[in-house]
Amino acid sequence: MPVRIRIYGHEATFARGCWTCEDDALQAMLEALVDPRALSAEQERAHALYAAGRYGGLILTPGGWEPAPLPAPEIRLEDFAPARHPERAGWLSFLRKRR
Repeated sequence: MPVRIRIYGHEATFARGCWTCEDDALQAMLEALVDPRALSAEQERAHALYAAGRYGGLILTPGGWEPAPLPAPEIRLEDFAPARHPERAGWLSFLRKRR
């Protein structure tokens, strides 16, 4: 079942692993996120919800257009810095003088 989203005032539809949109720039952005594993209607909806949330868009539900929730961040500060010392974050932290 096709899922419709609205981003930046343009509508896009995700069905059978492909995005269709009249705006070429938006279609390119959405195709960069496409998930080839989204085969069932439930997976298509989950992927469309992720794409709409990633760009701050809306998703069409039976009740009308609703804002898509933001997806969880892929990279967090805790991945690079110890929990007690967030100021040590960054890839050049090994150059800092140790005390």
